[in-house]
Amino acid sequence: MYDVTNMDSFNHLSYWLRNVEENASPDVVKMLVGNKCDALHLRQVEKERGEKMADSFDIPFFECSCKQNINIDGAFLTLARGIREQRENKASRFEETEKLKLERAEGKETKPETTGRCGC
Repeated sequence: MYDVTNMDSFNHLSYWLRNVEENASPDVVKMLVGNKCDALHLRQVEKERGEKMADSFDIPFFECSCKQNINIDGAFLTLARGIREQRENKASRFEETEKLKLERAEGKETKPETTGRCGC
């Protein structure tokens, strides 16, 4: 999150986002939010700059205003959906891994088809 009325907060985003990519779990759910979009007369960071930053990190982008309740629900719902999808994907991968382990333990390991070749 950055403050659209404070260019310094925006300028530090690249550092923080790279830090997250380098140090957080690879499947961490991220999004970029520019806050205080209602403060039009104080704006220092244009919406397009936030969108471009989010695109460069391949993450969702929202501008919001906590004070005026603008895009708060949309941002939280997008984040919640991202977390749910990530968990579902992780669960599916876990189930597939466990299924393969069980098949190997039972001697039912599936072998790749060998079309037109000796199966020795």
